[in-house]
Amino acid sequence: MTDRQADRFETELLEAAPFLRAFARTLCRDPEQAEDLAQEALMKAWQCREQFQPGTNLRAWLATILRNRFYSLGRRRKWQADYDQEVIERTLVAPDDAESIVALEDVRRALAMLPDFQREALILVGAGGMSYDEVAQIAGCPLGTVKSRVRRARDELQAILFRGKLAPGQRSSTPLESLVADFDRLSNAKAA
Repeated sequence: MTDRQADRFETELLEAAPFLRAFARTLCRDPEQAEDLAQEALMKAWQCREQFQPGTNLRAWLATILRNRFYSLGRRRKWQADYDQEVIERTLVAPDDAESIVALEDVRRALAMLPDFQREALILVGAGGMSYDEVAQIAGCPLGTVKSRVRRARDELQAILFRGKLAPGQRSSTPLESLVADFDRLSNAKAA
């Protein structure tokens, strides 16, 4: 992109901002969420400005970015709940319950039965809170591959836990230490 094209892109991007805000409001129906969505779409467009084809419809390109972001956030929000401090404090109390310790150990052992690439993807997305894009960069594979790995790992984990496929194995000192160690190992792999 030449300097002239970059200047023109920036001008047109700023002119399209009100359109994006209006479009975001029609999707979100919440002004604050719509404003955030429009800003994210503008930032994404700026980051990907080299991909824009001069002479094509900028508003259509921006609307596609905004729409894709909206649906991505919607899928993610399906698994999130509103933050309520009082509920969190009641929920995070750890019971002195032997069954919970055994259940956690069962999850750790079930995770260990998954193939490494599936376990890594599931832990980074599920426990690590990373996006599929971040995990794809870490794993050096396409985004769709990461999504597939996570889905298959979830399915296999359910099959192992709920269909009694757990194999007898050695117990570590504590289940929580094992999970934390697995997560630390994967996080260190990301940093490397």
